[in-house]
Amino acid sequence: MIKILIVEDQTMLRDSLEHMINGQDDMKVIGLAEDAADAPDLCKKLKPDLVLMDVVTKNNSSGIRYTAEIHKEFPDIKIVIMTGLPEITFAEEAKKAGAHSFMQKNMNKEHLLHVIRSTMKGAGIYSNQSDNRLFVGKFTDREIEVVRLVCQGMTRDEMAKNLNLSEAMIGKHITSILDKTGFDNIMKFAVYAVGQGFIAPEIH
Repeated sequence: MIKILIVEDQTMLRDSLEHMINGQDDMKVIGLAEDAADAPDLCKKLKPDLVLMDVVTKNNSSGIRYTAEIHKEFPDIKIVIMTGLPEITFAEEAKKAGAHSFMQKNMNKEHLLHVIRSTMKGAGIYSNQSDNRLFVGKFTDREIEVVRLVCQGMTRDEMAKNLNLSEAMIGKHITSILDKTGFDNIMKFAVYAVGQGFIAPEIH
């Protein structure tokens, strides 16, 4: 029996997940939380096999931050990060934090159950299936940083100082981004990227 802790602040979704999981012969929800900050203590108390963790929860708590904490303190607990947000850096951040799998909330029931069972068997599943993710995987971390700074209205000189790079290197990154996207102007792509939810303009 897979013992599961659900960390999700949307009541309807949390209840739906609980009902769906408890309807399976090989799974059982043993705990519920609205705030990711409560998850480490619940893991200590309830000893789940797997945590379903939302990216952003009640009180604006970061599921990724507390995933890292859980992974460090309880390395045997599997963690599946869920998100309804299309920010393209979340998947990579989830990996760095120690999440075993990552999925979109709009996936169907069968896919969610598949992710849970596969994760428990040791497979890492990172789902990036979304019509709004045309550019996922195309950019380097540095290119994403450049786009974020463009979104903040920085000049090339300001970006170079912020990232401790030369203006020429900033230019190379911008050229690479435009080559990958087909845009002829970095500001046009920055506006498009934010408008479509591909990227958040603030650096965290």
